[in-house]
Amino acid sequence: MKKYLLICLYASACMTAPGQTLVTGYVYEDLNRNGKKDRNEKGIAQVAVSNGTDVILTDEKGKYQCPVADDHIIFVIKPAGYQATLDEYNLPETYYIHKPKGSPALHYEGVKPTGDLPGSVDFALHRYEEPESFAAFVFGDTQTYTEEEIAFLRNGIVAEAGKSTSGVRFGITLGDLVGDALNLHQPYKETIRQIGLPWYNVMGNHDMNYDVKEDSLADENFELHFGPASYAFNYGRAHFIVLDDILYPHPLTGQGYWGGLREDQWRFIENDLRHVPSDRLIVISMHIPLEDVEEKGAFRDSDRQRFYSLLDAYPQVLFLSAHTHIQVQNSFGKEQGLNRDTPIHEYNAGTVCGDWYSGLLDENGIPVSTMRDGTPTGYALLRIDGNRYVIDYKVYGKPQSYQIGVYHPQVVPAGKSTSAAIYANFFMGSKQDTVEYRIDNEVWTKMNRVDEPDPAYSRSVQDWDFVEHLPPGRRPSNPVVCTHLWRGNIPTRLPAGMHRIEIRAKDRFGRLFTAESTCRVE
Repeated sequence: MKKYLLICLYASACMTAPGQTLVTGYVYEDLNRNGKKDRNEKGIAQVAVSNGTDVILTDEKGKYQCPVADDHIIFVIKPAGYQATLDEYNLPETYYIHKPKGSPALHYEGVKPTGDLPGSVDFALHRYEEPESFAAFVFGDTQTYTEEEIAFLRNGIVAEAGKSTSGVRFGITLGDLVGDALNLHQPYKETIRQIGLPWYNVMGNHDMNYDVKEDSLADENFELHFGPASYAFNYGRAHFIVLDDILYPHPLTGQGYWGGLREDQWRFIENDLRHVPSDRLIVISMHIPLEDVEEKGAFRDSDRQRFYSLLDAYPQVLFLSAHTHIQVQNSFGKEQGLNRDTPIHEYNAGTVCGDWYSGLLDENGIPVSTMRDGTPTGYALLRIDGNRYVIDYKVYGKPQSYQIGVYHPQVVPAGKSTSAAIYANFFMGSKQDTVEYRIDNEVWTKMNRVDEPDPAYSRSVQDWDFVEHLPPGRRPSNPVVCTHLWRGNIPTRLPAGMHRIEIRAKDRFGRLFTAESTCRVE
């Protein structure tokens, strides 16, 4: 029965629509890694190939046949245990662009005419020792607007990450690679290459060709540099789906953009998941989050619900997003009406550019750029073991143990109450987490999670505003409510002298993090 169903799916997918033709080729094991299918190199069976909508499996000889129109990208969905050839920028060569007439004339160039289809469009893969336990770098918006900001990226987080790649197998940037100046896509590639790992890229709203009238053409420059804007790949027991989730122009107003997907993208996801077992970890990487805590309605409700339905058969699901320039943990489960024992987790990641490269300069001449919710600029490490995962956040320039920012008065009066408090900003925290504090080894007391701006960040903005001479760089943005901030009272019974404050926080993965500080009582 299963074999009959597969044949039917293959046959229906190969039916061409008007204006389409068929592309054929092989997915093969490239033994000598020369990028050409030599006579002794055999095809690989049961590998998925897509045109961005249909998903076809190769036959026992590694051959596929797929419909293709004049604005399609054919790509292979990398199977576990194999790696694609990397180009000079460490980008996987997993796709072939078919645009016989090239991209339309745009302010930022697209793909030049590709001409007629080759007789065979082949994809080279080679066997690769691919463990089920591995790590991946996750970069929120790098969002460089100028060559100077490219230098900030290169000399800051890229330089740091490039020194700590042990156990890290690849990286991904979650959109807004650049800031509207699409001519910076090339220097962005040259910069990320220095990390020395295979790299995947998501399209953001600042990576688009804005001088188009339909969404399907907004990614022409992105395709020139990075290939398809929606694609998938496997690593270990994890299946990664990368999506362009920006609808431009806005389908209702014609102005601006909206978070969501086109129908052809939905068909791709549906066809792709038909070939993914339910025991896999599904990791979906997009730019605009499913839930934006600052801007309600930023993502189309019907598309969010469609995700819930499609992913119902997969117990382990992680969404990765960026865009907001704050850090938020979202959870979608039974409280949101989903019939799931394991909620869908969305990590709305902090950004590499932080608060758009703002604030005072550090000792290396790079803007401190703390985000508006008090999260320091940095990047994440996604650690996967089988179909389970944990996420670590690495603050730029700090040890890995720095996970909690502590704020309180330096000195308080003895025997008197005070409206001041002890605040803990647990950068990776969420509503489900527990944060406690104690003073001088006394009993641990729960802190209260509060929806307030981080006072430490508020102070940094005030420090900028009250300098007598204008500093170099750009003023930090105004503070916003932090979703991972906890508050504790300062006891009035403390005797005069120095006192040690300890904070401990348990995250959603059951791990414990600590921080310490001191204050003086007079």
